[in-house]
Amino acid sequence: MAQFKSESMSAVFQEQAAKLGSKACVSYKKGGQWLDISWADMNTMVHNMAYYLMDYGIKKGDRVAIFSPNRWEWWVASLATTSIGAVSVPIYATNSAEEAQYVLEHSGSSICFVGTEDHADRVLKVIKKCPKLDQLIIFDDLSKKKQSVITFKEALEKGAKKAKPAEFDKRLKAIKRDDVSTIIYTSGTTGNPKGVMLSHYNFFSNAKNIMADMGKFFNTEDVWLSFLPLSHSLEMTCGFYGPIWVGGKTAFAESIEKLLDNFKEVRPTVIISVPRIYEKVHAGILAQVAAAPGLKKAIFNFALNTAKKNLPYVCRDLPRKGLFAFRYNLADKLVFSKLKAAIGMDRLRFAISGGAPLSVSDAEFFIGMGMKILEGFGLTETTPVLTYNRPWFIKPGTVGQAIPETKIKIADDGEILAKGPQIMLGYYKNKAATEEVMTKDGYFKTGDIGVIDEDGFLKITGRIKDIIVTAGGKNISPQNIENSVKTSPYVEQIAVIGDKRKYLSALVIPNFEAVGKWAKQKGISFSSNADLIKNDEVNKLIESEIAKYTRQFSRVEQIKKFTLLEAEWTQATGELTPTQKVKRRVIEQKYAKEIDAMYPPDVE
Repeated sequence: MAQFKSESMSAVFQEQAAKLGSKACVSYKKGGQWLDISWADMNTMVHNMAYYLMDYGIKKGDRVAIFSPNRWEWWVASLATTSIGAVSVPIYATNSAEEAQYVLEHSGSSICFVGTEDHADRVLKVIKKCPKLDQLIIFDDLSKKKQSVITFKEALEKGAKKAKPAEFDKRLKAIKRDDVSTIIYTSGTTGNPKGVMLSHYNFFSNAKNIMADMGKFFNTEDVWLSFLPLSHSLEMTCGFYGPIWVGGKTAFAESIEKLLDNFKEVRPTVIISVPRIYEKVHAGILAQVAAAPGLKKAIFNFALNTAKKNLPYVCRDLPRKGLFAFRYNLADKLVFSKLKAAIGMDRLRFAISGGAPLSVSDAEFFIGMGMKILEGFGLTETTPVLTYNRPWFIKPGTVGQAIPETKIKIADDGEILAKGPQIMLGYYKNKAATEEVMTKDGYFKTGDIGVIDEDGFLKITGRIKDIIVTAGGKNISPQNIENSVKTSPYVEQIAVIGDKRKYLSALVIPNFEAVGKWAKQKGISFSSNADLIKNDEVNKLIESEIAKYTRQFSRVEQIKKFTLLEAEWTQATGELTPTQKVKRRVIEQKYAKEIDAMYPPDVE
């Protein structure tokens, strides 16, 4: 096998495949069974798909899109594309036909890999508006022939017949560190998404610098569970290239709906996640405890108090001693070990959290039980990791210290600025937008506001474009307030309103499972979510929860009015981005009537 200069993750994959051969690289569920594919077999498919693409006429720099949920074929498609110097363009599997069209057309993609027939149909619906796109390669089998569509299996078979290993090696060796590897379109909370051009060295350096500190904690026996979208830069760098770097095995979750089942089946040792997953698991556990009989509740509360006291030991990697060690072992035996086993987290050694701030209560809940949640910070434009908490020094409520070769500083207006080898090449076909986010001395403007403490830990305090400026001229970060209120077991989602208004209000979606159980205990009759949100007692409950979880904020940061909504915000209904961030403008437009009702004209 040819030796490659490892400054691209495509080359790293080749080296690992040569070394690990018959060892399991990926795992997927089919017919109720989890099946493994070896590194050698994955590499054979990467080569055959690359041969197909080359024979098709894909040249260096050509764009190849991938529109699919997470699955092993996604890896093959991406590695085949980037190994021959072409550019991968991932598209969120949840995107509509029109959203996919924008990415395909703007990127000028000539081939699009699609996961399912539904994805194929979405692309075929708009293919005439994408002049450069002339072929789809579908991962699933086709129920009937479709024009311009061939199956993944057919492409592999055709590629195998056109094998040109010398050409593959030549193309891979010719990759330069600043060549574009991938264009990731930001999911943007406003306007059309921007295409972030990330180089081969952006990814390589980010993986290298994360593993400079973390490499010794991972090994080839680790099992990673992949469920964050691979079109998200956090999953791409940490959940795709991370296990490739260390030679671990990656299992692909069937779907978010089946995630908790997959956790129990796979029992991963490493996960990459956004806070929403931790929030949901935490809320689910608390809701079960709230409904538990007295003795069970008392035991759980004993364990929770023990977990709080355990925080300093886990956060600073210190051994527990004496009486507390006995107390922790008892809590672990009675509660923690059973809880972890019940949710499939009994083997979990590291949980990486990013994409949005993780609430301190969620972090402390899991860390106190002995799980190392390492929260970090970054953006698509920074490939993405800039900072993270190390296993031996965790500060809940912060996003950790900078990774090697990365400089972080705070601008005069509080904005976090970053410089390092992971900063993007720029926005595709948008020089003006690129110049706008860079300072004269070469720092990237993150758009986030933060502070750095005496230990070099970064704390995010808000996002510039989300800052609420009240009618009285006060600047308020809604994220901090929202994250605090979401700590309540009775609150599922919240959006704080108040820009150019006299006071803060909020739209709140209750945790209907928890609120429903509470209502039954109180003898409140209801037949739907709509009944619950109209109930005075339920409204008083949420009011008291908001007051409880915002008491630490100043008077102007208090929520004066709120309105309960009956349906959860999702990407499908338009209020969330694919990375589960709230689209504030959409919410303000969609619920304008409800918001206006909280600001009657005669209220001062």
